[in-house]
Amino acid sequence: MTNPITPQSLLQQIAHITHMERGKLCVLRDGPQGPYYNHQTWEKGKNVARYVPQDQVPSVQQAIAGYEQFQSLTEQYAQLIIQKTRAELAAGAKKKTLRQNSSWPKTRKSTS
Repeated sequence: MTNPITPQSLLQQIAHITHMERGKLCVLRDGPQGPYYNHQTWEKGKNVARYVPQDQVPSVQQAIAGYEQFQSLTEQYAQLIIQKTRAELAAGAKKKTLRQNSSWPKTRKSTS
């Protein structure tokens, strides 16, 4: 039996993501010691590419996976909250706001 997904459980999963990076890891070319990598991402409307040393490739891959997990979890969270909001609206649970009466007496406008 699996636990139901709740907004709180999703937020806890999000809080456990320790590393994130946007973009993707690309192979530039193969060299004598193996492939050369760069990390490409969009920053301020521009494509930015950074060289990634071979020893850092697993860490960057893990950070990219962390961001993808974050995106997935936040989408699930949003869907749960949207469903809850729609259910409350359909059930009439949302309270109507009362218009405050003014302390000023109402006067009729003249028809002149």
